[in-house]
Amino acid sequence: MGALQEISMFLVETLGSLYLFLVVLRGMLQAGGADFYNPISQFVVKATQPPINILRRGIPSGARMDPAVLVLALLVQALALGGVLSLGGFFPGALQLLVWSCIGLAALVVNTYLIAMVIMIVVSWVAPGSYHPAIRLIYQVTDPLMAPVRAMLPAMGGLDFSPIVVFIVINVIQISLRHMAVATGLPTQLVMGI
Repeated sequence: MGALQEISMFLVETLGSLYLFLVVLRGMLQAGGADFYNPISQFVVKATQPPINILRRGIPSGARMDPAVLVLALLVQALALGGVLSLGGFFPGALQLLVWSCIGLAALVVNTYLIAMVIMIVVSWVAPGSYHPAIRLIYQVTDPLMAPVRAMLPAMGGLDFSPIVVFIVINVIQISLRHMAVATGLPTQLVMGI
């Protein structure tokens, strides 16, 4: 592999991953009902709005889960994965690329929730009650996962054990995704979080 090919693969993978993260973050913010007047939310919306406007011409928008965001995330994942693979000399079929993109996208969403939860827990110890825009968004993104678990768990004297339950569920999902990736022949080093 030549230097130019390796640089090209690195750039496609890095730029694709960064933009995919923004698209996934937009979907998570919408699903969590986050404050879209937050400066971070405004940046995410501005960065992802042009392709979503194009997709919304043929795909109706949803209230909490916008199908256009999901389609854009799958497209970005497929283009980045297909680009890296084709630069490496491997040309997967369209169905195989779609399955791999779905697995990779699911892994990214799960890992993003995991990281957000870890940050939320650390911030609750280090800076409880902080009003930084990023911290407020993290709470808004993770709350839809935590609230149903909190409602199911009995009161434990002020202690919140819901993150432990959510961590267990996330780990089960990660193991399942890893086995699905192996079963479909997905090159795991090319997809974040697998």
